[in-house]
Amino acid sequence: MELTKTYLKDLTYQINGAAIEVHKELGPGLLESVYHKCLKKELSNRKISFKSEFSVPLNFKGLDIETDLRCDLLIENCIVIELKAIEALAPIHQAQILTYMKLLKAPKGILYNFHCINLFNEGQKTFVNEYFKNLPE
Repeated sequence: MELTKTYLKDLTYQINGAAIEVHKELGPGLLESVYHKCLKKELSNRKISFKSEFSVPLNFKGLDIETDLRCDLLIENCIVIELKAIEALAPIHQAQILTYMKLLKAPKGILYNFHCINLFNEGQKTFVNEYFKNLPE
């Protein structure tokens, strides 16, 4: 599989479908951990590969540093997913996903906040970075 902008667009569509299905079934008001477990199940059902809650590697001045940074989901080694179930997203949440994308060299990230009425319109933000800009169409 060649990593292209088109591939990422199609994969994003599939991931959004899985997240919307989870939100449609559960609605708002539950803990982030519940949405996380259900989204992992839905992604598996759709045959979308992912890694979950793994330690994000950090290299500081050539040294590998052990951290407590945890990525909620990394889809097919190219899209970072960060999950929230909170009243409102804050700028720190955007900074968090952008940093994870940089550390993991992932071209795309999706931030979901399941504490909303309509996940697609109000509870989802997509981000791209310099890795994305350099990909072929």
